[in-house]
Amino acid sequence: MKKIKILVGVLAVILVLFFALSIVVSLHGKKFIESRIEQSLKMKVSLGKISLGFPLSVNIKNLELGNIFKADVVSFSPNLLGLMAGKVVLDGVTITRPLINLEQSPEGKLNLPQIAQKGKQPPVFLTGLTINNGKLIFTDKKISAEGYKTILEGINLKVSKVMLPPTSLNTRFNLSANFLSPDGKALGSIDTNGWIDFRPKNMDAIFQIKDLEVTHFSPYYGDFISSRKILSGKLNFTSYLKAKNNDLKAECKLLLSGLTYEQQALPEGETKLDLFKSTLDFFTDKEGNLNLEFEINTRLDKPAITRAELHKIILNAAKRNLSNQSPQELYEKVSDTVKQFKKFGKELKDIFKNKE
Repeated sequence: MKKIKILVGVLAVILVLFFALSIVVSLHGKKFIESRIEQSLKMKVSLGKISLGFPLSVNIKNLELGNIFKADVVSFSPNLLGLMAGKVVLDGVTITRPLINLEQSPEGKLNLPQIAQKGKQPPVFLTGLTINNGKLIFTDKKISAEGYKTILEGINLKVSKVMLPPTSLNTRFNLSANFLSPDGKALGSIDTNGWIDFRPKNMDAIFQIKDLEVTHFSPYYGDFISSRKILSGKLNFTSYLKAKNNDLKAECKLLLSGLTYEQQALPEGETKLDLFKSTLDFFTDKEGNLNLEFEINTRLDKPAITRAELHKIILNAAKRNLSNQSPQELYEKVSDTVKQFKKFGKELKDIFKNKE
């Protein structure tokens, strides 16, 4: 009976402290948080309401950071053990319906705030992050003066740390989103899921792009896909990412399908074959499909690949693609463009020998 009375007393004290803290937060928390964020980010900050949830969670409604960010609800739970260790550890950070306006200037600078720090600040750690139904609007004024827009909608992200063993840095993640044009046209989707362990630098994940309308992104790839204007085309891309002791291998499958081109009047003295100015033009089949499978090997902590390595990877993948095309089709493509592929000379000769 005595133990029950002690337990009831402890619970009563906790409840009293919780309600007292809730009153303090409701009266002064809003102004305090706004001022602290404004000092750090040097931008106007506003929030509609701040409240506490039992046993200890913070809920912020209608948070706005200048013109860059807004969210219906931001909630998290401060980790008391982390605070006792001099660190800011936030458990279960959840952001509902965030809207991010990201803008790139003509000089290529993003409108991200610079965090101002006075003195030594305690490190901040997140043990989990969830984004529900987010939206990102990217306006690129480097592409055009009025701003070239690309939208990611329906962003759902879940990042969680495996808690056992306590020293584990194994993190699981899941992300999905849809690409939209400024007028609301569906442009494709992106998703990725898997896990990464930062301590031994291991990873197992999959990254996918589905039915991406490539014409919307033509200002970025220029004439890399083709020297001719592309009227339509879909990109599907899958990469299986596996890392062991920092050695990262990405097994990639790329499919460009349904490529159609704008009809062009030929300059005097130019033949139709002269229009094959691009490597990818050369490797597509008659239906306008390009199917490549290749592998990239790099380091997990510093992923990088040189132009020469990428050139070799694409060539090897393209050789497999060419083996599925008829000799006549290959001959027609190469007859007036072989000079453009001098670097591929020996490999192309081997392909034709196998065709004879």
